[in-house]
Amino acid sequence: MRLDTTRARSFASTVLAAAVWGGCGDGPRIEARPQTIRFAAAPTPAVNQLRATVTATASSGLPVRYASFTSSVCSVDAQSGLVTAAAPGTCTIAASQPGDRHFDAALTVTQDLVFELEAEVAFAPAAALAVYDQETVTAVGTAGLDVGYATTTPSVCAVDATTGLVVAISPGDCLVVATAGGAQASQTIVVAPPAEVTTPGAPSGVAATAGDAPGTVVVRLGAVEAGGSPITGYAVASSPPGVTAASASSPVTVTCPASCAGYRFAMTVSSAAGTSPPSAAADVITRYAVVATFREPDTQPNDSIFVGTFVLDASAGVVSGLRGALSESMTGGSTPYPDDTMTWVSLEYQLSSVPVVLDGAQGWLVTTFAQDSTNTLEQNPKLGGTDGWEPGSGTGLYYDYPGANPGNSYARIFVDGTDQTGPVTQAQIDMLAYADCAPGGMMGASCMTGTSVAGYGTVGTMGGYPVSLMVTKR
Repeated sequence: MRLDTTRARSFASTVLAAAVWGGCGDGPRIEARPQTIRFAAAPTPAVNQLRATVTATASSGLPVRYASFTSSVCSVDAQSGLVTAAAPGTCTIAASQPGDRHFDAALTVTQDLVFELEAEVAFAPAAALAVYDQETVTAVGTAGLDVGYATTTPSVCAVDATTGLVVAISPGDCLVVATAGGAQASQTIVVAPPAEVTTPGAPSGVAATAGDAPGTVVVRLGAVEAGGSPITGYAVASSPPGVTAASASSPVTVTCPASCAGYRFAMTVSSAAGTSPPSAAADVITRYAVVATFREPDTQPNDSIFVGTFVLDASAGVVSGLRGALSESMTGGSTPYPDDTMTWVSLEYQLSSVPVVLDGAQGWLVTTFAQDSTNTLEQNPKLGGTDGWEPGSGTGLYYDYPGANPGNSYARIFVDGTDQTGPVTQAQIDMLAYADCAPGGMMGASCMTGTSVAGYGTVGTMGGYPVSLMVTKR
């Protein structure tokens, strides 16, 4: 197999590191005693039980680390073994122990537990209403199911099927039904006759999210006391001033002159009795899904792929909650993503968000980790290390080599601060990166990594490099 010069240099550096430190992960340890891992009996979660704890011990007495091989079904705390279900199905947990100067690495073992999550739906408490008042009811469905709303008393109230916004029409009992899968729940809201006619109160619970079109924001009413008259108009104004919009109904779509970044939005409502005071200004907060793909020439048809979600507060300029799963391209069969059988590493901890300007676009390089620590790659400067995780550093060796491998992993994406779902340039793709030092992403002492020469001066340890980034609004 022909290696290009960059990959050859990376490989040579790894070999040199092995010589300097006296062995490359899969060479002999000082004693190299064997060790094994044994799971205790698997827990049997009750129906709709979302958490259970698995327990594994190593014959060496060294601490065991846990990982989920089925991240779409469950996640697990790497140290405690606490498993949390995300969906019904079979959850596969792996236990590993990388060894130390006295013990060789143990073979990874797995344990299955089954989560039975039947569809359920439950309402949060709701306040009584007067005629013409509006209030958003909230119901939560289990097993990741979407909730839809309807009313069986249309003469008393109307309800938005998606948002749950209830509009009181006449006195009586308003019955709202929430449906999630095959489960239903109902809630009765008492609608009283209107009192004296007054100006509407200030709207509350106003929420703003990015619109489908670039440069737009959708602003939704949460609740309002109508003051005894029907609400006839909704108006939105920005802070800082300059962007306004109006509509006969909620939600209101606002179009910004360029980008909506940095703006907050308040709402007023109007009736025959007058216009309400403004609501509190709402930040533009939107949830996104992301898929980043790294080409792996040596593990085809499998590539290294990060699939995740994050939240952008475009008003404050803050990206939070980046989490997801990273595929291990050296695992799995001959069927590529998305029907693959690769092992996926759960990445739950966003520990870095760095402001950048790439191809003229202001945004952030955001990185999420498998562990609540950035300790991933070798930090020793003699081996090209820097701070223990920066992409392209550490010659691909795991953190604290040749000591015990903590088994951390990460993925780095770019979030555009202006157009989150727009086209991505090559310069932005070049700054994507990943490193996988979990058991299934290791080659001896070297972790699987993916970087570009343009972004970080080198390709990954097996020639992996970023090829695409796709962001969509949830």
